Amino acid sequence: MHRILQNYTGTFALRETKQMPGMLDWFGWCTWDAFYQDVNPQGIRDGLKSLSEGGTPARFLIIDDGWQDTTNEFQKEGEPSREGSQFGARLMSIRENKKFRDAPNCNSSDRPHGLKDFVSNIKGTFGVKYVYVWHALMGYWGGLHPNSPGTKQYNPTLKFPLQSTGNLTHRRDISMDCMEEYGVGTVDPERIFEFYDDLHSYLASQEVDGVKVDVQNILETIATGSGGRVSLTRHFHQSLEKSISNNFPDNGIICCMAQNTDSVYSSKASAVTRASDDYYPNNPTTQTLHIAAVAYNSLFFGEVFVPDWDMFYSLHDAAEFHAVARAVGGCMIYVSDKPGKHDFEILKRLVLPDGSVLRAKYPGRPSRDCLFVDPVMDGKSLMKIWNLNKVSGVVAVFNCQGAGTWPGLENSVQLDSLELCGEISPADIDYLAEIAPQSWARDFAVFSFKSGALSRLSMQGNLSVNLKTLQCDVFTVTPIKIYHQEIQFAPIGLINMYNSGGAISAVEAIGDFSCNIIRIKGRGEGIFGAYSNADPKFCNVNMDEVEFKWSSEQHFLKVHVPRGTNSWEMDIHF
Repeated sequence: MHRILQNYTGTFALRETKQMPGMLDWFGWCTWDAFYQDVNPQGIRDGLKSLSEGGTPARFLIIDDGWQDTTNEFQKEGEPSREGSQFGARLMSIRENKKFRDAPNCNSSDRPHGLKDFVSNIKGTFGVKYVYVWHALMGYWGGLHPNSPGTKQYNPTLKFPLQSTGNLTHRRDISMDCMEEYGVGTVDPERIFEFYDDLHSYLASQEVDGVKVDVQNILETIATGSGGRVSLTRHFHQSLEKSISNNFPDNGIICCMAQNTDSVYSSKASAVTRASDDYYPNNPTTQTLHIAAVAYNSLFFGEVFVPDWDMFYSLHDAAEFHAVARAVGGCMIYVSDKPGKHDFEILKRLVLPDGSVLRAKYPGRPSRDCLFVDPVMDGKSLMKIWNLNKVSGVVAVFNCQGAGTWPGLENSVQLDSLELCGEISPADIDYLAEIAPQSWARDFAVFSFKSGALSRLSMQGNLSVNLKTLQCDVFTVTPIKIYHQEIQFAPIGLINMYNSGGAISAVEAIGDFSCNIIRIKGRGEGIFGAYSNADPKFCNVNMDEVEFKWSSEQHFLKVHVPRGTNSWEMDIHF
């Protein structure tokens, strides 16, 4: 459908044609849930330090809301905080605020001398490869200040958003309600490219690599008198993407609050967009809902973007639930932990010691048997999400029942923890022809991360799965192929990682009649697992012999990949 629509309209592009930002393949940290608007340079240093010292260094950083030069006439300093007043704040200039600049007469070497010095320092000190900063589509929540010397050149005018009846009957949103009350300093459409280009060129000069652009849905509420929502959105997106292209050559943009079709069908270059509401760490009723919502939304968004599953806390009751979802989501993987508040056991199942992640190939989407059931509220269905790696498939299973409800249905069910039984099968994975011929008649090796068990299944075979509410498991599925005429072999990957198969880049048979070798290329340290019907003679990693174990009962081969190994070439000799 999207391909036909793309050819017909010419206003957007499919995901597969877009440039992918480099940060997608690296572990990230976002400052939002760590600090909210109190983000500051020292806090960022503390967070990067604690993640690095724990063995999961963040190579990608988002400095979220709280770095900009703003003013708020609705919240005076020293007065009691008024809920929602932050959404009335307006941008005073395109530069950073005083937290990220030197205070007058401050000679402390620990303080940055400006945004550029700070960004350069954390890149050099902590090995951060990509630094993104947050801004709203209109600059800030309340737009631009109409009379500020730093913004008046963009001719901002105060407009009061008008929300649609449909949105209001679905769910109220405090940010939109407050912007409706306080108004938004709206950039003159004739000056919007100038504003973006000035902002982004300044950020690029400060060694910033990209932006997270939030509040993109605001245009549909202020378009009256400006040509209508569709044409206004298209104009803003064209200006935004042109500026990104001019200033961030890695296509450094993450779209946020951009789920309306006006935005989706105006995206020719933006490759990453949020596919859900925010992650709410303090709301226990939204944890399961978040996973199900992103999976289903990815059926739509995944054709045009890499869906962004949002950040999460690694130290949280639902941390593993969220971590497994990101592992199979084919998305960027980033947390928003407070400094020193981490679960490194979970993080090390997602992140390699060099800070890279094992990102799956496609947007993670529901299996076909989940398309017309309700895995959140029907009391019986498990949620299954599938993806592919280069030589294997992966299926994650979640029990999303009994811990949350869809918006508008909060009072329709009683929330009780449930233990459910379901099944997974190699047939749950679409696109299997990419890793096995369509006429594939042999079996698959299936590895359960939770149990550590290896099974052999036919295409239509299945395994039973029992999960309590907020429990999950992830299964790596690899076709068993015949090498050297008699060796039945299927690489699983690094079995200490949630997405085990993401560690493997290639498998081949080498040798002659006197020497039968299976060579696997991959990356990361830990335990490599594989199905093998034969006991190897010995195994080498990067030409050094290493320890291995082989189970004749499960045909489970485990090879030790030494600590400190990044990329490797493993030769298994039979």
